[in-house]
Amino acid sequence: MSQPHQPSESIVVLDFGSQYSQLIVRRLREAGVYSELLPFSVAPEKALALSPKGIVLSGGPNSVYAPGAPQLPSWVVESGLPVLGICYGMQLQAHTLGGSVEPASEREYGHAVIQVQASSPLFEATPEQQPVWMSHGDRIAGLPSGFTAVAASSNSPCAAMADEERRWYGIQFHPEVVHTAYGQQILSNFVYRICGCEGDWRPAHFIAEAVERIRAQVGEGRAICALSGGVDSAVAALLAHEAIGDQLVCIFVDNGLLRRGEAAQVVETFQQHLNIELIAVDAADEFLSALAGVVDPEQKRRIIGEKFIRIFERQAREIGDVRYLVQGTLYPDVIESTAPDRNVAAKIKTHHNVGGLPADMQLQLVEPLRYLFKDEARAAGLALGLPEDWVWRHPFPGPGLAVRVLGTVTRERLDTLRAADAIFLEELRAAGLYRATQQAFAVLLPIRSVGVMGDGRTYADVIALRAVTTDDFMTADWARLPDELLARVSNRIVNEVPGVNRVVYDISSKPPATIEWE
Repeated sequence: MSQPHQPSESIVVLDFGSQYSQLIVRRLREAGVYSELLPFSVAPEKALALSPKGIVLSGGPNSVYAPGAPQLPSWVVESGLPVLGICYGMQLQAHTLGGSVEPASEREYGHAVIQVQASSPLFEATPEQQPVWMSHGDRIAGLPSGFTAVAASSNSPCAAMADEERRWYGIQFHPEVVHTAYGQQILSNFVYRICGCEGDWRPAHFIAEAVERIRAQVGEGRAICALSGGVDSAVAALLAHEAIGDQLVCIFVDNGLLRRGEAAQVVETFQQHLNIELIAVDAADEFLSALAGVVDPEQKRRIIGEKFIRIFERQAREIGDVRYLVQGTLYPDVIESTAPDRNVAAKIKTHHNVGGLPADMQLQLVEPLRYLFKDEARAAGLALGLPEDWVWRHPFPGPGLAVRVLGTVTRERLDTLRAADAIFLEELRAAGLYRATQQAFAVLLPIRSVGVMGDGRTYADVIALRAVTTDDFMTADWARLPDELLARVSNRIVNEVPGVNRVVYDISSKPPATIEWE
């Protein structure tokens, strides 16, 4: 067994609550440098144990001058390491080091253009004028001693600042999001030109490290793995099986909220390709009974999260001496749910396997993918020998169709949605566009509309289609599907799915929308 990767260099990212904090880590890893996200309140010895060659201060939702706002740890100033402050992180630098921060006359959110005004290694190999992504309501009113402004936008006279001697840099925009055209180059400049990193990190290192972490956590104990049929839980299962072998049993729960034919497909695929013990549980009646009359999406997620855990606990008791539950939780789930280890971030929604977990659950969680993004999980799946069809399946939410049936969840409404969703995915595959989109699905709306069918008036359900393109699922754009495809899907749904007379297409990006509707 290979030993876990011990990076000879790293970049520490201190988290001040931005929804994009983990994206910074991802971009740095893409640049070939190992990075970890740590809370801003982390003990200095824990951060310095990673042998960092630089520190990044993330954005965040606060104003640095507000009472109780997170402040810059003194050890960062004393470390002598290069520092890059992003958005709140930049304002924190100014506030701490003697500059001033004040509310901007106009909030700057979305696309902006900056003009690089001075030479700096941070902007090497980027144009003087470049598009960026802003998200702030405060601005730098006075520079700290030793800093100079190196870039500006129409609303931010100081869109970037630098103290070249100290190797401290601040930028008001977000280089980690894809909307900042040269963001990856700017981050690469920081780690290579400023921090002097060599770039020895590769995604394959993650597998060996994850296996060792699972083995260290579980030891001689037994574990069950919550297998959903998606790539995340499958990768988690493979990693756990690599670590503890026959101490692992996978549990697949058919909650009655799956897509058409999915339960049989998951069991068949799993048994054909993965030599791991699998128990399939039919719990559709339990879930639908618990969801009866529930409309609020957060309540749905909490109910589903608790129901899953109770079933897993029940199965664990039947197996005997099981203390651990392996889950395929990804980092976007964590940050949108504001898990306890990120208590400065704003909650977007509760994910059933993070914020929806009951406080009194009896099993200890094992989450080997907790700090990975979807593309990193897929890369791990391919490296572990998972079939490509499974690796490239579109994500499916843990609460299943319960959060795609808006309003009350009934068997009849689920059947309507399943039929419409199957048509959409079938036509998407037939057009060769399934892999061109990263997530596509149908949503049953809680409204009805008037229509005309066969010379008669109808008053029937409305289906919304959603398809997005994305690299990381933290930001996403709506997919520009061909008109002919959308027309064909709409025609088929209206004609083949009873009780539907209208189909609409969602053209919202993330942000401001989320990918899922609930």
